[in-house]
Amino acid sequence: MPRVKGGPYTRRRHRKIVKLAKGYWGARHRWFRMANQSLLKAWSHAYRGRRLKKRDFRRLWITRINAAARMHGMSYSQLMSGLSRAGVAINRKMLADLAVHDDQAFGQLVEAARQALAVPAPAG
Repeated sequence: MPRVKGGPYTRRRHRKIVKLAKGYWGARHRWFRMANQSLLKAWSHAYRGRRLKKRDFRRLWITRINAAARMHGMSYSQLMSGLSRAGVAINRKMLADLAVHDDQAFGQLVEAARQALAVPAPAG
């Protein structure tokens, strides 16, 4: 039986990969082999980045909440413990948004946490 190379199908597959590598520098957007390697690496970075993004944002929110809580005389851990004891169900994303944009509402949440913990307010 004769050997079949499948030229049109291979070319179609190669063209699809090279088209996906549009905008890459140098031979990475011209040659199939380099385009394929670049795309595989890019896709793996993108996959990992989608998971890292969630961690990064959570770290940012916690940092913002901690900074705002300390301005109100509390630490982050005390605030979160007090809010859970007070029965306030608010996620870190919304809490960080309040800390940045609405200091008055954040202050009310700090007071609710302080009352739940029965911690006296700092002098000053």
